[in-house]
Amino acid sequence: MTSTNPPAAAIAARHRQTERKLTDVQAAIAQLRRETGQLTVTAIARRAGVSSTFLYENQQARSMVQDAVAATRSQRARRVVDEHDRVEATWRERALNAEEGLTQAHNEIRAQRNRIGELMGQLRDTETAASGEPTQTAAAENTSLKRRVRQLTREHRELQERLEGSRANLRHAEGRIGELEAQIVGQ
Repeated sequence: MTSTNPPAAAIAARHRQTERKLTDVQAAIAQLRRETGQLTVTAIARRAGVSSTFLYENQQARSMVQDAVAATRSQRARRVVDEHDRVEATWRERALNAEEGLTQAHNEIRAQRNRIGELMGQLRDTETAASGEPTQTAAAENTSLKRRVRQLTREHRELQERLEGSRANLRHAEGRIGELEAQIVGQ
């Protein structure tokens, strides 16, 4: 006989085997994190060469797996939140740019209308003094002004439609973001 206490030797061998398995589980977790970033009990058990039962029954193994899976979930959630913030920021910026462009267009239209009015007044004064036909001049000026008003109205409508499109895109993005957040919370 080589050992005086066979049960103690078997228990020590069992402890060494458990420690070796725990080391393998730890190495498998680290390797899976580097390779895929996706951690599941089945993947860890397969990579470590242990049974899923060992991972559930051994307190240390279960704790390592739970910590690793929780860390993976939180990293994934952070990535989704970061992506959500990035997308939301770009849509918000586009909407703000569109509103700023619309405001600039309104200001330009107002300035152009004022300038047209001034020029038409000067033109009318010159034509009236030269031709003596104020009625025809006023009618021609009126027609020209109406045409310009229609053009400015059309430009205003186009800018308004662009703004509405940007706002619709922003609402769609916010809805999609809400869906993604709901999925994250559900996971």
